[in-house]
Amino acid sequence: MVNSVVVVGRVGQNPEMKYFDSGKVKVNFSVAVNRWDSRTKEEITDWFNVEIWDKQAEVAGEWVKKGSLVGVEGRLVSSKWTSPDGEQLERFLIRGTNIRLMGSKREEN
Repeated sequence: MVNSVVVVGRVGQNPEMKYFDSGKVKVNFSVAVNRWDSRTKEEITDWFNVEIWDKQAEVAGEWVKKGSLVGVEGRLVSSKWTSPDGEQLERFLIRGTNIRLMGSKREEN
């Protein structure tokens, strides 16, 4: 079985870093990926939530900014919980294992 995801797109907001007492670090951000809808003849934007841990998280926290073009490799994970009013909720995100900064130096300035 394979659970592998690769997305290339623009970062939707500056990454949110979180440091833990254990020394681990996590970063979260979203990535917008455009695709063409041949039925409506319009471009559609899909948004992906990304979570990255440890060294790659530190890299993302330092270099990734809103609007940056990035490639993220990882796997799709889900988390389930019950809301305070008893509703069953589920969220999917990409747990990134590798991030690539794809923009040029000119774009970053």
